[in-house]
Amino acid sequence: MKIIKANSKEEFIELDRIKNRGKTENTVELAVKNIIDDVKLRGDKALFDYAEKFDKAKINNLKVSQKEIDEAFERTPKKLIKALKNAYKNIFDFHSKQIKSEYKIINENGGITGRKIVPLNRVGIYVPGGTAAYPSSVLMNAIPAIVAKVSEIVMVTPCNEKGKIEDNILAAAKICNITEIYKSGGAGAIAALAYSTETIKSVDKITGPGNIFVSTAKTLVSGDVATDMPAGPSEILIIADSTANPKFLAADLLSQAEHDILASSILISTDSEISKKTISYVNEMTEKADRKDIINQSIANYGLIINIDSIEKAIELSNYFAPEHLEICTKKSEKYLDKITSAGSVFLGHWTPESVGDYYCGTNHILPTAGTAKFCSGLSTEDFVKHITFTQYNREALRASAKDIQIIAESERLQAHANAVKVRIEDEI
Repeated sequence: MKIIKANSKEEFIELDRIKNRGKTENTVELAVKNIIDDVKLRGDKALFDYAEKFDKAKINNLKVSQKEIDEAFERTPKKLIKALKNAYKNIFDFHSKQIKSEYKIINENGGITGRKIVPLNRVGIYVPGGTAAYPSSVLMNAIPAIVAKVSEIVMVTPCNEKGKIEDNILAAAKICNITEIYKSGGAGAIAALAYSTETIKSVDKITGPGNIFVSTAKTLVSGDVATDMPAGPSEILIIADSTANPKFLAADLLSQAEHDILASSILISTDSEISKKTISYVNEMTEKADRKDIINQSIANYGLIINIDSIEKAIELSNYFAPEHLEICTKKSEKYLDKITSAGSVFLGHWTPESVGDYYCGTNHILPTAGTAKFCSGLSTEDFVKHITFTQYNREALRASAKDIQIIAESERLQAHANAVKVRIEDEI
């Protein structure tokens, strides 16, 4: 894990290097484009072939039956079911607060303008598979859509070598009352959601995290279907002072590093002794970790410690990097929240590991990465609705506004626009 001293400009070079680690290569984009074109051409057959190629599974039916869902739910440990239901409540309650009110404005001349909120009709949620199964991603994808009252929620996720979807994934889907589930992953699944196959009907929007092939596919289809946000490898940035516990810091850095070899774990500390102790704990914990090989590669390539003189400077660097997850492990951490301008989600204090947000507290864990938190937000209820404005003018309201409308229209040399107002006022229909 590399250690550097701030104010050498090396910190910006390193942060930029890490930020750009997941950028799509031309070879990846070409491969994904070929997959998308193949799914458009061959439909289900292409998805069967990709399941065999990438998931090592021979399947001849994409849709998961209700029997499979029910049986998976019954096999899932009761303690996990209880935990998922508790998490469901927290996530539902948090996202319920995000619904904005419809409104109507009546001006002094009787003209009416307003906005109404309409849920999307059909959305597709992508749940990653492969190196791990993520029931939490089912909850994080589906619950905002449920709160928004989306009519149809479709789930796609890779199957295992036996052609089955992991029990915990299907159990989470049942808790969310999702019944339309397909055994398909990667770029092929995104193409199916965007363009349809014989079995999978296209959707209005695709949400959910995934690897570089999934995120590239979402980018390529985004002109034909809505997608949630640019997404790259996971990342955590921790700001710590002398009050931080290095054992906690190490545990949190590793919790991100275990995701995949491109995950990034960064510590910015005002105490060099805390930094040294944290590295010692990182090494110790890695040796005992189940995903040791992944962690070692992640930490070696994208692990970074920056020693710095002040929390204010640490915040400046954090806002520059715009991390997916930001932990502030300092004395009175809440006082720094107003200074944070770019982050996916912020975790305050010594007792709030990022894991709380990944699974349980209610905030969403589908978050912007690779610096996109400068202009993107995490997944929310707002992502599953559209806003339709409406206007109703009576004769008096139009007459009061007619002169201004005609002047503006004529300034743009759009005579027919002006005339649409003029004929009403002249004829007094």
